[in-house]
Amino acid sequence: MTTATATLAPKAFKSELKPIWCPGCGDFGVVQALYRALSAIGRPAHEIAFISGIGCSSRIPGYTTAYGFNSVHGRALPIAQGLKMARPELLVLAAGGDGDGFSIGGGHLPHAVRRNQNITYIVMDNQIYGLTKGQLSPTSPKGLKTVTSVDGSLENPVNPLMYVLTYGAPFVAQGTPADLPGLVEIIEAAIRYPGFAFVNVQSPCVTFGEPEQQIKTQKATMESLEGMGHDPGNLIEALDLSRAYGTTLHTGLFYRSPEPPPTFDSLVHERQQRMMADALPRERILEQFIQR
Repeated sequence: MTTATATLAPKAFKSELKPIWCPGCGDFGVVQALYRALSAIGRPAHEIAFISGIGCSSRIPGYTTAYGFNSVHGRALPIAQGLKMARPELLVLAAGGDGDGFSIGGGHLPHAVRRNQNITYIVMDNQIYGLTKGQLSPTSPKGLKTVTSVDGSLENPVNPLMYVLTYGAPFVAQGTPADLPGLVEIIEAAIRYPGFAFVNVQSPCVTFGEPEQQIKTQKATMESLEGMGHDPGNLIEALDLSRAYGTTLHTGLFYRSPEPPPTFDSLVHERQQRMMADALPRERILEQFIQR
């Protein structure tokens, strides 16, 4: 395992596979931000594992030189957690879309938060199912008309920011490819955080997304939390700001616990060490099963 930060160019994390996203897709910006963030972290690709679900955004592991696993729809988080338990020395990231993360995989999210393993979860949230050709997703706005809901959605969208904050996530941020330097900074901070880190990325779908969700519009309308003077250590204020999801594009760090709680990984390790210290010698164990 590398202990010192090495100098690695972003291209060191770029695989030979060519992305097959639609031209102009926001995910191009996300993967570029990942390359730059991983370069800043400095750990070589063989010490990094990238787990994803199913969907356009879930192709990302294949576009990196890290270990990658394109898993089952909605199951990126439990697989990432299992990997982190088995190989705690690895830097583990998970990725998916809003459908993958908040619909079929929504039941895994609160448990990933409460276990607080040292995993970074990046969700590319475009408020639509892009890979399956434009159906409603959990974050689609009420009234949205799609190919399978021609009269408009009757449901209120989920609020992923409020979800993870109320679940108790110690690190919650939101970014957009419209602000690539800011997105790089957010992802790097999430990876460096010692615990479960959630990054919601407003990554526009150029084929099925709404006009007001595209890159140019995001650039003109996004509001920086840092520029607003938000204190990321203030959970109540973070919750209040998260209520604007779907109406105002806030970018930056919503919440970072000023006192990071112990991770599940570290607690398991401590228990194992304690059990080993308290364990009886092999001879004593055998005596319990030998009749005299």
